[in-house]
Amino acid sequence: MNLFREHVLSLPNLIETLTPKFEQEVDGLGLGDAGAIPNQIYLTGCGDSYFAAGAVRFAFESITGIPSEPQTAMQFSRYAIRNLADKSRTLVIGISVSGGVSRTVEAILRANRRQIPTLAITSSAVTPLGKIAGRVAATSVPDIPNAQGVVVPGARSFYASMLMLVLIARAIGAGEQVRSQLATQTQAAIRALPEQISRVIEHADTWARAAALETQSAGEFLTCGSGPSFSVAQFCAAKIIEASGDSASAQDIEEWAHLQYFAKTTTTPTIVITWPNGADASRAAEVITAMNTIGRKVIRFDFARVFDRNNPTPHEWISPFLSAIPGMLFAAHRSEIIGEPYFRSFGGGRSIEGGGGVSRIRTSEIIS
Repeated sequence: MNLFREHVLSLPNLIETLTPKFEQEVDGLGLGDAGAIPNQIYLTGCGDSYFAAGAVRFAFESITGIPSEPQTAMQFSRYAIRNLADKSRTLVIGISVSGGVSRTVEAILRANRRQIPTLAITSSAVTPLGKIAGRVAATSVPDIPNAQGVVVPGARSFYASMLMLVLIARAIGAGEQVRSQLATQTQAAIRALPEQISRVIEHADTWARAAALETQSAGEFLTCGSGPSFSVAQFCAAKIIEASGDSASAQDIEEWAHLQYFAKTTTTPTIVITWPNGADASRAAEVITAMNTIGRKVIRFDFARVFDRNNPTPHEWISPFLSAIPGMLFAAHRSEIIGEPYFRSFGGGRSIEGGGGVSRIRTSEIIS
């Protein structure tokens, strides 16, 4: 059984189930209280948590009107935090599914020591991250029954993090009178997600398997996107690495024209993620022409065919919940087709123990 694919197929039900629970969780945080609204926000985490922050940045800033900067936990904890100016009006949101990632714990710990308000998005308040954050938004995600005990590339947890971030943005935005109408529109957009995700899955599953079969002999992949789609591209590259072990990396669409355009190997399969009528649409079309001209194998799912007059295309700020689906399904099908176990079965010196064995994801030295 393709458990990664099963995780992707479960996402509509997951969003529908988690939304009321997460709304109740956010309601208790007092994020829209008068005088408590920040004027700058940092979103920090590692891996999928960092990608989730980048994916919803456009939504976060659109809904709240507040500059919001995603940073890796390493960048924030060791560098950016040293020069923060208006600390009392800053909010630092640390994202970690396990709540035990050393760098994210360090980021929140160092923010606390500088008396900067902190909020953790993690599985529970009793995780190491939850215990030290000023406030906690719990994002516990149940596993699907037939995948219990199996480490599967993260899909459900990624969506839970994005959902909680958007709900937090809505709560902050609702506290500003000028933003309250947009907060109401956000609620409607979230309610529509399960059906929209189902529609994308229906169209993308067969497409993804065909794309995986067509590129079966490839040894490396590139994913491209801009704006929220760039973070989705990073996430999808990570899923390819985790699921099939192939070399995969992400690049901004504009930057591709400045760099990868000159790569010696021209046939590298390149997954391009763009949104219908997105802000990057015109430039993406130009770059795709350049890719085709030099012989790149361009893989692009056409989201426009999923939506019609009766089912209008959602706004670009909510697109990461939909645009990540084809890339995940591609990675899931490729893993199954080439018979590669997820995470290389933690062999070759790799270990799941201690958060990655010698990589020390959860046991790294914390500099406070």
